[in-house]
Amino acid sequence: MKRLGVMCFLGLAGCASAPGIYGPKELIIDRKFVDQSQYMVDLAECQRYAEQVPMAEQVTQGTIIGAAVGGAVGAVVGDSDTAKRSAGAGAVLGGVESYQRASREKHQVLRRCVEGRGYLVLN
Repeated sequence: MKRLGVMCFLGLAGCASAPGIYGPKELIIDRKFVDQSQYMVDLAECQRYAEQVPMAEQVTQGTIIGAAVGGAVGAVVGDSDTAKRSAGAGAVLGGVESYQRASREKHQVLRRCVEGRGYLVLN
């Protein structure tokens, strides 16, 4: 059973860290009539804004909440070992969910900033 838990954790961690799956995707803009050098300056500034999304804090909070909920469910359903396993699974799932949510927020900040500077974002 522990082996299965470790495999699930590694699988979820791999998905969460794979570029472009849950993290901010690269923006595709309509480059017609766009000054590339100015776009690069604007993009860099917008990326600095997106970096202000508190990813670590959100993931930590989601992990803690997931562990608490998982542990509570495990305690109701089974014994202390079940509660511990459920808390671990809840922590992993809560952390992954929070990472995904924070990544989407980061992408939205980047996209809105670029659009606010007059670029047409296609994706």
